[in-house]
Amino acid sequence: MLLEFEKPIADLEHKLKEMKALASENGVDVNSTVEILEGKILDLKKETFGNLTRWQRVQLSRHAERPYSLDYIYAICDEFIEIHGDRQVADDKAMVGGLGTINGKTYMFIGQQKGRNTKDRQLRNFGMPNPEGYRKALRLMKMAEKFNVPVVTLIDTPGAFPGLEAEERGQGEAIARNLKEMAVLKVPVICIVIGEGASGGALGIGVGDRIIMLENTWYSVISPESCSSILWRSWDYKEQAAEALKLTATDMQSFGIVDRIIEEPLGGAHKDIHAMCNKLKDVIIEEVESLSNLEPQERILKRIDKFDNMGVVNEEVTQ
Repeated sequence: MLLEFEKPIADLEHKLKEMKALASENGVDVNSTVEILEGKILDLKKETFGNLTRWQRVQLSRHAERPYSLDYIYAICDEFIEIHGDRQVADDKAMVGGLGTINGKTYMFIGQQKGRNTKDRQLRNFGMPNPEGYRKALRLMKMAEKFNVPVVTLIDTPGAFPGLEAEERGQGEAIARNLKEMAVLKVPVICIVIGEGASGGALGIGVGDRIIMLENTWYSVISPESCSSILWRSWDYKEQAAEALKLTATDMQSFGIVDRIIEEPLGGAHKDIHAMCNKLKDVIIEEVESLSNLEPQERILKRIDKFDNMGVVNEEVTQ
């Protein structure tokens, strides 16, 4: 998958590949020319990815080769046991979770999971959980609390599933209950946006002591396309909507919503998955160690204060 703004880089990389192949066939030394072209490619990458628009970051967060929740979990855990079902309705494949160990310490990982191909996307419902997905997530959080295991959530969803059957089974109530219960969990809770963070679908596993975003991700009450369709009755204004929504990691950090941004490899997380996983692993270990030094009640109060301080409320008193 090649995004529009990546094409100039791809063209130069193609020329470099052709040059190396031609030199190899003819036994010609082109090392100096190769070095110059490699330098140009690196400079173009730095310029391109250092000046991405908000819409371009949204596109990068959806890249088909970008690692998903299970990719990170299996890469950073020494062992991982997935736990299924909400004990009420079904096992929602769009929400995954289980116990994983890192350097001998156990964590409860919970995340939204997308699919790589058509069949897998249908199985995972395009990363849009039903109510049973959020109830499964809550079941795992309460289990973690019972055994004093820190919780790590990986957020990557275009939103909670908006179908009629989801509403009939209590989609809004399931998300609302998660918000309430996550606010008072006695164990450390770290929430990491690894791709898309849209609306209540993201917030349903997004209340924690630390809110972290990867560099090329977004977090907003609505997607740019949906915002465009509401305001302009067309998806054609999604770029303007993205700018207006201010939904990138740097925007969220400036608003005080996000505590930390994890830098991605040049070109995005999918360009060096191994390096990205190692960074994520180090951050999780560091943040959990820091939070573990606090007493549970102190941690809960800080967590509640954190979310209470988001946004501004003006009240007018009429006589």
